[in-house]
Amino acid sequence: MNDFTEIKESLVSYVEQLDEEKSLELAREALNAGIDPLSLIDVMNEGMKRVGILYDSKDYFIADLIMAGMIFRQVLGLKEITDYFHRTNHKKIGKVVIGTVKGDIHDIGKDIFRYMLEANGFDVIDLGVDVAREIFIKNVQKHNPDILALSGVLTSTVDEMREIVNALKEVQLRDKVKIIIGANHLTENSFRFIGADGFATDASVGAKLCREWMNLGHGQGVEGNG
Repeated sequence: MNDFTEIKESLVSYVEQLDEEKSLELAREALNAGIDPLSLIDVMNEGMKRVGILYDSKDYFIADLIMAGMIFRQVLGLKEITDYFHRTNHKKIGKVVIGTVKGDIHDIGKDIFRYMLEANGFDVIDLGVDVAREIFIKNVQKHNPDILALSGVLTSTVDEMREIVNALKEVQLRDKVKIIIGANHLTENSFRFIGADGFATDASVGAKLCREWMNLGHGQGVEGNG
């Protein structure tokens, strides 16, 4: 069995340094050497986490986050990974409606989480960015998802997420769907204020929480964080 430790560490560093060329080159090398595509996605996610830390410390800016997201998307577009998605496409474990809430046009975190969900066997309906609460409600009614995923980079999105949860209560849909919220700025306090079932500041952790929900069934109150 190959030990990919050195390759993984180098790839995380290249993503952290926003080195697009070396990241893609090493990702291809790892896939050709036989690394599991899901393992590679986890490595890329670790690199993204480091970029997020640098952003939070104001060493990186939004343009750097966008660059890291572009690198991630390019790696996800490599043939070995897309082939993996196609092979597992029929093995759906649940359905998720996802979107970035109204007032926020950022899609990096949402897109990464969507890819992680798809890699874990979910059917994902992506509503895009700047999504009004009425659109979320309409799509929960239309698609009857197991999980509703709300994303938001801006701290101001906390209030909008809460309003979406309240709107679901008003139309008596709240107890029919699990709600996970995702953003780097989320805390235990903001999570409880919003009234979701779980939150994650890390896409991989969020995807694992969603899998756990599917394994446990649909009882309310399961919580999680990153």
